[in-house]
Amino acid sequence: MSLNLNRTDLRISAGQIKQFPGDPMVQVAFSGRSNVGKSSLINSLLGRKSLARVSASPGKTITINFYDVDKQLFLVDLPGYGFAKRNPADKAQWSALTDGYFTKNPNLDRLRLVIQLVDSRIGPTADDEMMLQFLHQSEIPFLVVATKADKLNATERKKSTELLHNHPDIPTDTPILFYSSQKREGRTELWRLIAQYTDIKL
Repeated sequence: MSLNLNRTDLRISAGQIKQFPGDPMVQVAFSGRSNVGKSSLINSLLGRKSLARVSASPGKTITINFYDVDKQLFLVDLPGYGFAKRNPADKAQWSALTDGYFTKNPNLDRLRLVIQLVDSRIGPTADDEMMLQFLHQSEIPFLVVATKADKLNATERKKSTELLHNHPDIPTDTPILFYSSQKREGRTELWRLIAQYTDIKL
């Protein structure tokens, strides 16, 4: 049965590991620093305007949001990292929750793919590199999506493409995709990759 994007809702905003849903559905997680455009990308991907809330204060929300797509797939929105203004207690909470998703999650075997977001205008930050290294070392399948692609001119895009393809923390066989939430560039390609990793029929 094809995936019906009209049957999508926010199942839960989990602030604790015990709140993670246990449904036998495959999961695809989205990771990236605060203000990389994660919520905008998820809304674009699902064809919705405001299902994933775009925070006015990047990194403010410390929850993992599970979006139920047609009772077949969870899109998992991990909290953004790389926030400079957050206090130590909040940073510790972020670390515990995000680390718990990957290390104490009873449903980790259902995670098929992590979509690692990188700002195409900046390239991988030190925090992005730490996440890329973790995913590679943990042997978790991942691909890289360069967001805000519409902000680049041709010369800047070429430079960004070369940077990502030659980056030491991105294995040569890693899919790299440029994405624009505003123009929906990359949307069809990203869904095809998600289907490939999850065996879900589009």
